[in-house]
Amino acid sequence: MSFFQLTRRRFLASASLAVLAAPALAEDLPPSRTAGTDVPPGQIDKAIAGLDGIVEDIKARSKVPGLAVAVVHKGETVYAKGFGTRGGEGDQPIDADTVFQMASVSKSIGATVVARQVTRGVVSWDSRMRDLLPWFSLADPDITERLTVGDLYSHRSGLPDHAGDDLEDIGFDRQTILERLRLQPLRAFRTSYAYTNFGLTAGAEAVAEASGTEWADLSDEALFRPLGMTRTSARFDDFMARENRAVPHARSGDGFEALYQRQPDAQSPAGGVSSSINDMARWMKMVLADGGELISPEALQPAISPQSFSSRPHTPDERAGFYGYGFNVGTDPSGRVILSHSGAFILGASTYFLMIPSLDIGIVVLSNAAPVGAVESIGASFSDMVQFGRVTRDWFSGYEGLFASFYTPAGFTAGEAAPAAAAPAPAAGYCTGRYGHPYFGTVEVQEEDDGLVLLAGPQPIKLPLHAWDGSMMVFDIANENAVAGSRSTVTFSGDGKEASTLEIELFVLNGPARFERLAQ
Repeated sequence: MSFFQLTRRRFLASASLAVLAAPALAEDLPPSRTAGTDVPPGQIDKAIAGLDGIVEDIKARSKVPGLAVAVVHKGETVYAKGFGTRGGEGDQPIDADTVFQMASVSKSIGATVVARQVTRGVVSWDSRMRDLLPWFSLADPDITERLTVGDLYSHRSGLPDHAGDDLEDIGFDRQTILERLRLQPLRAFRTSYAYTNFGLTAGAEAVAEASGTEWADLSDEALFRPLGMTRTSARFDDFMARENRAVPHARSGDGFEALYQRQPDAQSPAGGVSSSINDMARWMKMVLADGGELISPEALQPAISPQSFSSRPHTPDERAGFYGYGFNVGTDPSGRVILSHSGAFILGASTYFLMIPSLDIGIVVLSNAAPVGAVESIGASFSDMVQFGRVTRDWFSGYEGLFASFYTPAGFTAGEAAPAAAAPAPAAGYCTGRYGHPYFGTVEVQEEDDGLVLLAGPQPIKLPLHAWDGSMMVFDIANENAVAGSRSTVTFSGDGKEASTLEIELFVLNGPARFERLAQ
């Protein structure tokens, strides 16, 4: 007898006569698996039939150039369509095989790669990082000693929000970023939640190391090939080699424009997968089949179960949000468990999937535009149609407001004019030189014909410096974590003929990063 059968018999045996006399629960399920609303026959078919209209409406309102949507139900792909154009040469239409950058949906896909290795006995979710990846450490030796793969996949390691993303922005590779996470301040271990791409990436690296291969190769061997996901890869070069691929579009004015190309290999397990809706449909069917023939239920269930609070309720009537291992896990107003994840590149991608295991249904929505809530509102509207037979609210207006904050330029001088009574800038010789920081590495200030420039990163990014107010100068910056219009101050200080330190506002670690002058 299974544990579930034994538990269920004990529950029924101990139930009061009043309870036993009540109407039978739907499909004889225990209360914990009973939804608050029924889905009458034909309602799911009507939801699928109405999906074209939902997508076209939200596409028009959001102005995203292209979308692709797939729905799976009871082990079949019942809907797979492209809308709009993919961008690039010829601006061809999007179809069900167009490949998109998945951004953070990569976390859920990668979690099933880990679950496959758990099934094989290579690792467990409780495997210690110290045993799998001995060189990886955090600031606290005690936490380092206890840290597990699961801690990193559930964002409960204590690392701060998006730790390491700033190093990726200036060009550092995965190994360097993971090594420098030990310099990040930590919050409470296992009782705090902070979303960290490179924390999760460290967990994936440990699994790859235990498997004797690289992460991208492991993903292909363990998951993509067995599922027939022939247009899916965890390598950026593979994405760029696809003829039928979606070109990223960033926000530009009140629309979108192809301005950038995000290269996410450094955080591939967390944001570097590319795929099509046809391939994603194969993946969703496997998850909804409790792993199917590929992953054991015992290995998959922890990933799709709450492991940490991602959103604590702030009022008595607010539902909590949870994170599993690479999956968002929540409860819908209907009472049903929802598995989901969003992905977003400010430089031009937004993705979303939602699965309702009790109804054996899932939807994936991929877009070649920066996040404005379009993909999430399509998923939420379809979920409403499936469960309630109608769209319960204007989801796009709600999500659009939430995403608006993503586009606020960073830096306290952003959008401001230089002070009218500004002090003169110091002599170039006072500023030029090399400066070091334990986390951000070495930067250099050089004098060129047009003035001073700041060089940052291993393959130096050139950032022209502009006078602002005395020893404070500024540079403009635009990357994945600083939208166009962002501006950082650079403040030089120190007595004598040369500055001894410079402080960069938007390079932050316990406040603006202070760099010390290095000996020549």
